Amino acid sequence: MLNIIILGAPGSGKGTQSELMIQAFGLEHISTGDIMRAEIKKDTELGRIAAGYINKGSLLPDELTVDMLAKALDERLHLTGIIFDGFPRTLKQAEELNRILGERNEEIDAVIELKADDEELVDRLLQRSKLSGRADDNDESTIRQRLAIYHQRTEPLVAFYKECDKHFAVDGIGAVEDVFKRIKEICQTL
Repeated sequence: MLNIIILGAPGSGKGTQSELMIQAFGLEHISTGDIMRAEIKKDTELGRIAAGYINKGSLLPDELTVDMLAKALDERLHLTGIIFDGFPRTLKQAEELNRILGERNEEIDAVIELKADDEELVDRLLQRSKLSGRADDNDESTIRQRLAIYHQRTEPLVAFYKECDKHFAVDGIGAVEDVFKRIKEICQTL
């Protein structure tokens, strides 16, 4: 099973590149947000607990997120591989992901970080807001705040995965096809 984490700041192209990777390599995309919403919709015990946090406007504790992810992994162990998007976001979550994968005799094969400078990302997000109408993309100060939070939280993850020799930085600037070619070259070596 090929397990890949895709990292990148808002606007870096994670969603677009994930879709191309899914098509090219037969992977499944796992988003912890999607898992959480599915658990809530199914009215599972984990979903009810998660809804309680969300209804209070609180973030889910790492333990709950990890429990939901472990359940989702158990349902997908027959797959070719998984792209993890939106998880891990912290060093503790990365350690927990390693633990739950290890319990299933799996591991992260690669962490692909899409790199782009902040000015490029701000421009992309402002353009995306014109096309999609996404409220979180239409204000430059909000975008810059999101980017600052991303950089603050991601730097420890990048260092962690570099130390594990799993990190691959990919230039996220250029045509979608060119960026994907860079990613594909990495994936073909795994």
